[in-house]
Amino acid sequence: MLETTMPALASLEAFGNVTDLLVRRAADAPDHVAFDVPADDPASWRPVTTAAFLGDVRALAKGMMGAGLVAGDRVAIMAPTRYEWAVADLATWFAGGVVVPVYDSSSASQVDAIVHDAGVRLAIAGSRAHADLLTRALVGTDAIGTWAMRGVDGIRSLDDLTGRGTHVTDAELETRRTLAGHHDPATIVYTSGTTGEPKGAVLTHSNFLGQVLNIAAAYREVVTPTGNTIIFLPLAHVLARGLQLICIASGMRIAHLSEPSRVVPALSVLRPTFLVVVPRVLQKIQAAAADKAARMRLGPVWERAVSTAVARGRLAEKQDAGRRSRAPRGLRVRGAVFDALFYSRLRAIMGGRVDYILSGGATLDGALSLFFRGIGVPVIEGYGLTETTAPLTGNLPGRIVSGTVGLPLPGSTVRISPEGEVLARGVGVFAGYRDPRHDAEAFVDGFFRTGDLGRIDDGGRLILEGRMKDVIVTSNGKTVVPARWEGAVEASPLVQHAVMVGEGKPYLSALLILDPAESAAWAASHGSTFATGSPGEVRAIDEPRLRAHLQPTVDAANALVARSEQVRRFTLVLADLDDHELVTPTLKIKRREVLHRAADTIDTLYRGAAS
Repeated sequence: MLETTMPALASLEAFGNVTDLLVRRAADAPDHVAFDVPADDPASWRPVTTAAFLGDVRALAKGMMGAGLVAGDRVAIMAPTRYEWAVADLATWFAGGVVVPVYDSSSASQVDAIVHDAGVRLAIAGSRAHADLLTRALVGTDAIGTWAMRGVDGIRSLDDLTGRGTHVTDAELETRRTLAGHHDPATIVYTSGTTGEPKGAVLTHSNFLGQVLNIAAAYREVVTPTGNTIIFLPLAHVLARGLQLICIASGMRIAHLSEPSRVVPALSVLRPTFLVVVPRVLQKIQAAAADKAARMRLGPVWERAVSTAVARGRLAEKQDAGRRSRAPRGLRVRGAVFDALFYSRLRAIMGGRVDYILSGGATLDGALSLFFRGIGVPVIEGYGLTETTAPLTGNLPGRIVSGTVGLPLPGSTVRISPEGEVLARGVGVFAGYRDPRHDAEAFVDGFFRTGDLGRIDDGGRLILEGRMKDVIVTSNGKTVVPARWEGAVEASPLVQHAVMVGEGKPYLSALLILDPAESAAWAASHGSTFATGSPGEVRAIDEPRLRAHLQPTVDAANALVARSEQVRRFTLVLADLDDHELVTPTLKIKRREVLHRAADTIDTLYRGAAS
């Protein structure tokens, strides 16, 4: 199958622009709690109703207008994920502006480039550091200024900005709010650039409306007014913002968290029904359970529990497909025992009420998906890009197939090119980049070129097979797509990133970039330490015991691929994974930068090899 389409489920005709989503929800359910916001006590949260949120949005929008923001002006938001981000996002649209999200981890050069390319006129910061970066970037422009979300000495606050709108009437705000139409820009999102320079993707109001309305219709079992979620992905990422809009429009309660250390404690308090994570989070949950079982000398029991969960997950998928399959008595008994020992405790860690988890941002291992399905928490894997306004495809409740990223979402078409590239067209697909030069190679026959390799199975589901630019051609002429091998190795909690190398070489090698926390814990438990390197360094380490520990992981990954795709040699490396030039804000490794910094280490992998 070379193309698959899903008809739209929702019409956009009744909505003028994105702001109508909030206005209508507030009219329908003004007293419904829309957000949980951290209170002064870190363990408590205060509710914010839809009407109160709308009031905050309107007041800030008036302040923006009072400060001089005109329709079409760009507003940069650089802050951690928090309630004020949501207010500023919607307020910008109410004031007729265009939102330019900036990752709160961005470097000075990145901030400067985004601010100047987008033509930012007003900036909102989450901290003094963010305010300083934005203010410096705005020097020499006709910008209105920078405001801070919370009290920062010497920086004007959002309260100050709101106060500038006291003379703006409701009628003036309503006129401004309704100016933008479907095809007007809503946001300019700069791609994180794993393989090249960041590009400003212009997403329109219709892109957001099409995604929000159609996804809400397709996932009615997931996004409900009685449900709640925690958003801890960066709101600068279009997936988090899209999810937020879906929740606002559908009445699903939202809490924001930006500090990883607060996530687990918050889960037991907020008890979400739905979570969005990257696969690494699921890997860490499973690995933590395995470590705890090992410490209690229950390692073999845990391994049996994992295989039982996978079997239960596989059975559930067969039942989804309409096959009448009843669990064998032995599986039912083992499942009940392991539920008491392990599964129920894992569900409790996640709050005890999670009905579904959405996984995105990277390929999810099929066995890991089956494991979570088997413990009673189905994982909906999806796929999308900034240029598709987040999700393009997704598995659906009751129709989950592990190892795939699902069907096209309503209003979307996926096509596979003769070269195996995934092409996309639909309600969420953008019209182009801010710089038209970037559009030249971005489209073919009206379809956006995703740069990903994939295939469509007989059921119309997309299966991803790697990135086109990551393809390696060895000196023997073998073409290798490294994604499957890398993903298998990255399933180890000790490996944060696996990078296969071998372009123009006689055989394949790999750099295993260690997870800082996990490798430090391993070293401590084995009476060893890893010395920290210089900033920016990608440094090989010589630790035979750790290498021997990871050898079975590499062997298992090699067993999954053809002989010509197997890695012959590998090196363990440490890197500064907070380095924004090395890792994107969405935690993807920049392969080109790794290969550049680790050039000497890579050379040692081929020393003495015949060409």
